[in-house]
Amino acid sequence: MYNTVLTIHSYWAFLVLLVLLLAGLNALVKFSSNKPFTDNDLRISLFGLITSHIQLLIGIVLYFVSDKFNAWSEVGSEVMKIPALRLVLVEHPLMNVIAIALITIGWSKHKKETTAKRKFGKIALFYLLGLVFLLARIPYAQWFA
Repeated sequence: MYNTVLTIHSYWAFLVLLVLLLAGLNALVKFSSNKPFTDNDLRISLFGLITSHIQLLIGIVLYFVSDKFNAWSEVGSEVMKIPALRLVLVEHPLMNVIAIALITIGWSKHKKETTAKRKFGKIALFYLLGLVFLLARIPYAQWFA
């Protein structure tokens, strides 16, 4: 089960990164050019929100079925002294939760805005910031292995 969930989590991550980049850049370009906020813009942003939340759910399942999770009971707080375990068990999950929270905040804030420029501004800021947080703590060595 672990390998299946890991494979899904890894491949879904490519989709999430691509969609968030698309949504963020779309919002940034249209923010700069004062374009109207259309249904397509809404769909792109919503798809970014949905894919990132699905990735979070897959990641939570992966976290608890991972054999690395047992390190908490085996070495306890010593996990923080082992860089590879700290990345997988603490840094990556925490930064991803923060990133998804930022994306969710961006989605919520854009709905309260009345002008297209401000809608695009909220989405661009929070989605791209969330994307940076995601990219910052990906365990690249394991991802590409």
